[in-house]
Amino acid sequence: MKINKDLGVTLISLVVTIVVLLIIAGISIYSGKDVIKKGKLEELRTNMLLIEAKAKEYVEEANFKMGPSPDDVKKEEVRNEIYVEKAKLEKATEAGINAPSEIPVQECYNITQEAFKEWGLDKIKSEDNEYYLIKFNDENATVEIYNTLGYSDNGTVKYSLTDIDAIK
Repeated sequence: MKINKDLGVTLISLVVTIVVLLIIAGISIYSGKDVIKKGKLEELRTNMLLIEAKAKEYVEEANFKMGPSPDDVKKEEVRNEIYVEKAKLEKATEAGINAPSEIPVQECYNITQEAFKEWGLDKIKSEDNEYYLIKFNDENATVEIYNTLGYSDNGTVKYSLTDIDAIK
């Protein structure tokens, strides 16, 4: 009976090949997780930037309508007219939104699905219990955008566009 002496080398090379493939797979999985995490961050950031651009139009319009030194009644009338009626937003407190304490819900407006559609941003999809909120600053004509789910970065969660923009 003839014994094949190459059989031992073949088994060793097979084991080495499998080990190398496992190492490559491990590196790929780790890299893939990082790519997916960065993709989610960029998607959230892009959505928030789109919302910010549209919201700035409304805050500038409200600022113009209020005039140089409006009283509180005038401010509330204009906010209702622009933010609620025209922009199709709702006050976050009236929407019953349960948000983290880092988000100033009392000062925010919730973006409804009707608003997304009206603004041409209906491709932005929210998960369950995920809301995009806007805090308008009429005096400075600025806005801050919040996401109630936020983005987890090294154990801390960032909710505002300003904080998310600071992530490198």
